[in-house]
Amino acid sequence: MKVKCVICDQIESIPDDSPEAKKLRNRPIHTYMCNSCNQRIEQRTNERIATGNFRLYRTIKTEDEW
Repeated sequence: MKVKCVICDQIESIPDDSPEAKKLRNRPIHTYMCNSCNQRIEQRTNERIATGNFRLYRTIKTEDEW
């Protein structure tokens, strides 16, 4: 399966029977990101976390909200 990175527009090929290919076929909202872009984003996020000024705003659901 040929896929295109949403950030750098690099076209790569992934195996058709991989879980990632199945996810991309069955759920069009999911997007593909190449390994180099994924590593770059991970590295920069970790750098921001290390500064101490980074806050991750996630809502915590209680059992009543489920």
